[in-house]
Amino acid sequence: MSHTQQYSTPRRGSAVVLLVVPALVGGAIATALGVYGELHPPTGFAVGPGGFTGPLAMKAWLTTGAALLAILQVLTAMAMWGKLPFQGAWVEPTHRWSGRIAFLLTVPVAFHCLYAVGARYDEPRVMIHSILGCLFYGIFATKMLALPKRGVPGWTLPVLGGLLFTLLVGLWLTSSFWFFTTIGVQF
Repeated sequence: MSHTQQYSTPRRGSAVVLLVVPALVGGAIATALGVYGELHPPTGFAVGPGGFTGPLAMKAWLTTGAALLAILQVLTAMAMWGKLPFQGAWVEPTHRWSGRIAFLLTVPVAFHCLYAVGARYDEPRVMIHSILGCLFYGIFATKMLALPKRGVPGWTLPVLGGLLFTLLVGLWLTSSFWFFTTIGVQF
């Protein structure tokens, strides 16, 4: 084996090492959000509802939009990996833009949750929701940092994407689903 061939193919161990920094950054973000949510005194007000009947309705609908786009994310990712029969030049841009928009829909929700409500551990549903929210942003950061790296293991993006989808479904169940089934469908 020549000297250039030895360094052109990443070794298995070095490929996993490429994930260490993204994972540490993601873990730090998740931890920082949890600590901030716990230590920051809730203000009770953060983001105006912008046409919604109140902040809970805004959060429920924005999270529902993000969850629906996450389903599109899964379908387009499966198509990109050859697991679904549809293909075309539209698949990759649709995947990217649906992910960007889904993430942007979560930002005012997270801001309101952290700033106005804070992390709460007195009720199981809210505690689970708080933990899932922190993990969501930590895994999102990990995925975005791992995405451009060459040589990461092939399982990286599907696993991180699957975790993001699972966390977002959990967030939807502990917030929007709860809102729609307890308070009712409001805009």
